[in-house]
Amino acid sequence: MAIIVNLDVVMAKRKISSGELAEKLEITPANLSILKTGKAKAIRFSTLDKICHVLDCKPGDILDYQQEDEESDR
Repeated sequence: MAIIVNLDVVMAKRKISSGELAEKLEITPANLSILKTGKAKAIRFSTLDKICHVLDCKPGDILDYQQEDEESDR
């Protein structure tokens, strides 16, 4: 996937654990893990808003885009 999730990097910089973040976001640790590993197919804007609020960051700090090679898609 061309979207890169840097949530774990931002969490490390803010020194917040997965458990603490999941609790503050009111989501399960399993769902947070799915977000962190980039396995999520979608994210609600309300969840992204909460993440940015709790971590004091911008969406671009968490999400990045890297163009994929057309060859690797085949």
